[in-house]
Amino acid sequence: MPELPEVETVRTHLAPYVVGNRIVQVEVNAPNVLKNTTVPGFRNRVVGKRIEGLVRRGKYLQFLLSGEQAVLVHLRMTGKLLYRPALQEEPRARLRLHLQKGLLVYEDVRTFGGFWLVPKTGPTGVPGYDTLGPDAAGEAFTAAYLRQCLAGKKRMIKALLLDQHVVAGLGNIYVDEALFAAHIRPDRQAATISRTEVGKLHAAIGRVLAQGLAHGGTTIRDFVDSNGREGTNQSFLQVYGREGMPCPHCGTRLVYTKVSGRGTRYCPHCQRKRRRTQHV
Repeated sequence: MPELPEVETVRTHLAPYVVGNRIVQVEVNAPNVLKNTTVPGFRNRVVGKRIEGLVRRGKYLQFLLSGEQAVLVHLRMTGKLLYRPALQEEPRARLRLHLQKGLLVYEDVRTFGGFWLVPKTGPTGVPGYDTLGPDAAGEAFTAAYLRQCLAGKKRMIKALLLDQHVVAGLGNIYVDEALFAAHIRPDRQAATISRTEVGKLHAAIGRVLAQGLAHGGTTIRDFVDSNGREGTNQSFLQVYGREGMPCPHCGTRLVYTKVSGRGTRYCPHCQRKRRRTQHV
């Protein structure tokens, strides 16, 4: 699933093409991608509207339209938002927004992603969206906030960081990478992580997200930006997808396990388990 760097990459590449552009026609080939409206309802609300802005919150994109409406999008596992200067044959196109200049095309092999019509301000009614935690790349996600979230928690640290209600935008790839960079084992109880370690973890999250953005995102299988280009961050990953290979720091063989049902990679030497309860 695209995580914060991938969704932000789509946003930054797509915005110059769509912001200021007007929607002149809507084509929906898979009505199930519209989660809270019908095809006629969606068409009536968006045709003729100008796209005034494109913002990201966590793993969601929001197209701000002229008037009071916005279109909220989540790519889920295999969704892609592509800009095309002209119409072309695309069998996997689930939805097209024909613009005054070009087209915005939504492709999705598994059709897990979705579009919602929402108000620009106030509650959206979209399950999970209104209760998102602070964005992992935002100013509200501070080391102090992270300490507060971890204090007294029996949950494993990886599970806590994957919880979008705690912090929005992180997923399996960047959590594994950040925990490795901070030398914290993924199955450690959150409450055992010291104040110093929390500071290191917060800084590591920022670094791995910045690296992902700098390399145009991570493409493991499906991710491409709005121009159809794959990311290159997969070439710079330290642990994700490298199980059985030597740790880049110490040479110990990297381990694959499951943490809260999620595939997880770590170094058993660099990320040793701590048993003594500490105070954050």
